[in-house]
Amino acid sequence: MKVARFYAPGDIRLEELAEPQVSAGEVKIRVRNCSTCGTDVKISRSGHPNMTPPQVMGHEIAGEIVDVGDGVEGWAAGDRVQVIAAIPDGTCPDCLAGRQTVCPHQLSMGYQFPGGFAEFMIVPREVLRVDGLNRIPEGLGFAEASLAEPLACVLNGQELARVGAGDVVVVIGSGPIGCLHVRLARARGAARVILVDLNADRLKKAADLVKPDLAIASESTDPVAAVLEATSGRGADVVITAAASGAAQEQGLLMLARRGRLSLFGGLPKDHPTITVDSNLVHYRELTIVGVNGSSPAHNKEALELIASGAVPVTDLITHRLPLDEVLEAIEIVARGDGIKVTIEP
Repeated sequence: MKVARFYAPGDIRLEELAEPQVSAGEVKIRVRNCSTCGTDVKISRSGHPNMTPPQVMGHEIAGEIVDVGDGVEGWAAGDRVQVIAAIPDGTCPDCLAGRQTVCPHQLSMGYQFPGGFAEFMIVPREVLRVDGLNRIPEGLGFAEASLAEPLACVLNGQELARVGAGDVVVVIGSGPIGCLHVRLARARGAARVILVDLNADRLKKAADLVKPDLAIASESTDPVAAVLEATSGRGADVVITAAASGAAQEQGLLMLARRGRLSLFGGLPKDHPTITVDSNLVHYRELTIVGVNGSSPAHNKEALELIASGAVPVTDLITHRLPLDEVLEAIEIVARGDGIKVTIEP
């Protein structure tokens, strides 16, 4: 079978490997869609400390079961499934306390286990142990189901930031994650959603799709002043930084209303991980700053339902569908920002 394997930064190879065979406690699937994301770009250029090369990449996975190992119950060949990416151990103190997203022993598809840039793959027993294999609802396509993984991360972020009815929400960054944040905020009852991006062309493409109440191109407009003007000086209840930008995080803090919440959704480069925070601003305005790290198996299940019900539409966010042979081009499309979601169809 054909796979895309990471060897080193700048060295991702399309290879032929023997088709994997299922063992006890495992499930084998034919991958129908594995979508790409900014993390794939980072891996392709810089590698990842948790990755042991050579490794088959891809972690936004949906497919069809073709074989079931001994001891696996409730699944059969032909079942359509979505696979979690981040795998908690389910037994540590954090997991037992309901904090699976920060499990210190977390493993991941496409990192420790071969991922979805392949024609076939094994869903390991570690995924099944934490109920991380999800049945795709009837009528939902594989491509759309593969977007449950990034939406699950967005869902975790908005839960932590307590996005709810009547909120004014600012999303900084109009990439695929930013677009999902806009749509989920609406589904959670936000009164107004404002989308901000440095790149005016990218912002327009995203805004034409997700229709925020206001789009602010921060390359030519002071985004803090624009948000304050749009809210009659009050500021936003929630600001979500869906961009790897320290400047965006600092601006986000200045956009907040009293008791506002800043979600640091996008991580910063390891060589520039710090920002300047006005502690008195946080203190006197009773602001909250929250971090976000991935998603839990339960978030994946809920994300699938949100997509299937139409509460968070995703079909129009899929701008490119490419075969596995073109996975390197897919990653470059993501890097250039020429599309929203780019999915691979092995």
